[in-house]
Amino acid sequence: MSFLQVIGLREPGEGDWTRLRTLQYSELHKVSLIRIAAHGLAALLAVSLYLNTIAHWILGIWMLSVVAAVWNVTRIDRNFIDIEKRGVQWNEFTRQALGVGGCTIPWVAALMFFVPQGTTTDHYALWAIAAMLIAGSAAAMATAPVATVLFDLVVGAAGVASFLLTGDFIFAIAAAAYTVTIVAGALRSARTYLSAKIAEAGVAEKDEVVSLLLREFEEKESDWLWQVDTNRRIRSASPRFAFAFGSTPQDIEGESFIKLIAGSSWESGEFPRSLHELAEKLKRREHFSNLLVQVYLEAGRRWWELSGTPIYDDNGSYIGFRGVGSDVTEQRDRDEKIAYLARYDTLTGLPNRLMLTEALGEAMRYADKWKTRCAFLMIDLDRFKAVNDSLGHQLGDRLLAEVSKRLDAVMTENERCGRLGGDEFAVVIRDATDKGRVDRLSDAIIETLSQPYVIDNHTLFIGASVGSAVGPRDGNSVETLMRNADLALYRAKDEGGNTHYRYLPSLHADAEERRKLELSLRRAIGKNELELNFQPVVNARSETVVSFEALLRWNSEEHGFVSPAKFIPLAEDTRLIVPIGEWVLQEACREATRWPDDIKVAVNVSGEQLLEPNFANSVVRALADTGLPAHRLEVEVTESVFLRDGRTARQTLEEILALGCSVALDDFGTGYSSLGYLRTLRFSTIKVDKSFVQGATQESQESLAIIRAVVAMARSLEMTTTAEGVEDATQAALIRELGCTKIQGYYFGRPMKAVEARSLVVKGRGTRAA
Repeated sequence: MSFLQVIGLREPGEGDWTRLRTLQYSELHKVSLIRIAAHGLAALLAVSLYLNTIAHWILGIWMLSVVAAVWNVTRIDRNFIDIEKRGVQWNEFTRQALGVGGCTIPWVAALMFFVPQGTTTDHYALWAIAAMLIAGSAAAMATAPVATVLFDLVVGAAGVASFLLTGDFIFAIAAAAYTVTIVAGALRSARTYLSAKIAEAGVAEKDEVVSLLLREFEEKESDWLWQVDTNRRIRSASPRFAFAFGSTPQDIEGESFIKLIAGSSWESGEFPRSLHELAEKLKRREHFSNLLVQVYLEAGRRWWELSGTPIYDDNGSYIGFRGVGSDVTEQRDRDEKIAYLARYDTLTGLPNRLMLTEALGEAMRYADKWKTRCAFLMIDLDRFKAVNDSLGHQLGDRLLAEVSKRLDAVMTENERCGRLGGDEFAVVIRDATDKGRVDRLSDAIIETLSQPYVIDNHTLFIGASVGSAVGPRDGNSVETLMRNADLALYRAKDEGGNTHYRYLPSLHADAEERRKLELSLRRAIGKNELELNFQPVVNARSETVVSFEALLRWNSEEHGFVSPAKFIPLAEDTRLIVPIGEWVLQEACREATRWPDDIKVAVNVSGEQLLEPNFANSVVRALADTGLPAHRLEVEVTESVFLRDGRTARQTLEEILALGCSVALDDFGTGYSSLGYLRTLRFSTIKVDKSFVQGATQESQESLAIIRAVVAMARSLEMTTTAEGVEDATQAALIRELGCTKIQGYYFGRPMKAVEARSLVVKGRGTRAA
């Protein structure tokens, strides 16, 4: 058909004009709301453009004209609701077109008379609004093409004219080209729409009835018969077949067979594999038998067993499919439940260790066959144990369920995630040929799982550490790959958590070294291999020593001098930090009794120690055994202890404060800082991290601002401030100028043995006395 025949301005070569217009206009009333919304929004935007340049009463009249025009054409469209019963008449066709033409008048007026009153920017914005209406009309009004063409041409011509009047010829040409393009596209859409409606009507007129023999068969058997046409629409629906859908034959007649089976999944487009297989069989016209298909009905998911065969008419033309089906849901559910319990974790619903192992084995076979790579990621939750211990296993289980949902959300079809047990999860990447995929997925997992969780009015913060191994490079068997991913995870936890670490061959040597180091550390106290060094903290003004910070050192008989950065994390992981911490507390207090009474000793306390139920008793015992007054002991903690179990940490620190000891907050501002710590606990000192001191020396405005803010805050809260990492006189002068009350760093003294610390104090007192 020509475009004039499509839009209704010329009689069609074949068929009836009224019948074609009825097919077009039968659903016109359904797009009325779209027109109302589009014109309403566009009118509001236009009024907002000229609110300050055109009189409000003029804008009001213009707005009313838009409303009146849209209301009029909506009223006309409603007359087409029952048009299929009587057919479209020429006068109705004309009236609808004129109604749409009325909608063009306000927009032509705006483009002709509003433009001179505003700026060039307003002009372009107004044309953009008009262009939106032109495009929207073309997209939504394929059911009434003559009205679409009329609206688009009139408004488009007004836009071209507005640019010509302002002398903007380039935009005039662009507006003309845009209008012509949109109109051409609208005509093509109208032709496609009309062709589809004609085809649909033709199919509806060729329905056939299933033979009486087949109906009788269905009534006598427990199964039911089904039949579809060439477009896979149900034909000759029997009562039993309709009952299987929970409907009546009249309701399902002519409906898409695949759509009815898909149910709610039809909208999402996420179909089960069995439905794809059924669709392929129907598409290829292949006979099939006992095909198990998932069916989604209002009553829930069902399982059908279908058999079917293509049917042909007397001329050998394909006319559809016919077959038999039965509901096997109960049998299938029993089989699925047994399989589910064997391969899925009941708490999270994710695959369990068995299924992940199978998936990894399949991925490795795929990689070997196609010479690609696969990958295995092990995930461990940071700080989960603290949540589980403090708030209970029931809340911990709910947290694991939330974690599993987030983890599953970042997976693609190429990955499968599961739970290994406890707070350990894993991911199998089937195709890891893209070298960056493992890193990107690991980063996404860490970021997603580190977001706050709100469960039972508790806001929880945990993190995730990820270790990865790539096969077959890092292992040619499932067991090897999983073990190496576990080694990488261990290194990620060792690095502080909340990070991803890839497997390296050297990790085996590191693991063996760590095992030996742990064994030696367990014997370190008994073999007197541990000792304390002391670093002085001085008054910023007088530069006299006011306290010492006790620093643990380990000189192993087997390993030599071991860095604290290496053995302290190991002690915390193995919980050896608890007995070692008690030894440090006893020794530090004992050494402090040899100093003058006005000099304090500061002892660092880890989160593992602080969360011990009897830690406060350990402090009491150390003070009682050594005779050190409580006010001379300062306990240093970092902000990280509050992230694990803030309630227990605060309670323990309050008990220590009640003894008369003081508490210092170390590394403030470098981690997850919160002013709530300072509000709820009476810290004696806030320690400014050395990174800020170095930044301030380099004239970093951010570092200077942070130090000033901490100093001001500490003064208002009657706390002192200690600047760490001061290494020269310039830094000392700057820190003094910024207002810090105490200074610690190499400039005033490196960590020294106990004898040297006593000597420093005695020497300092002698110098002042002289």
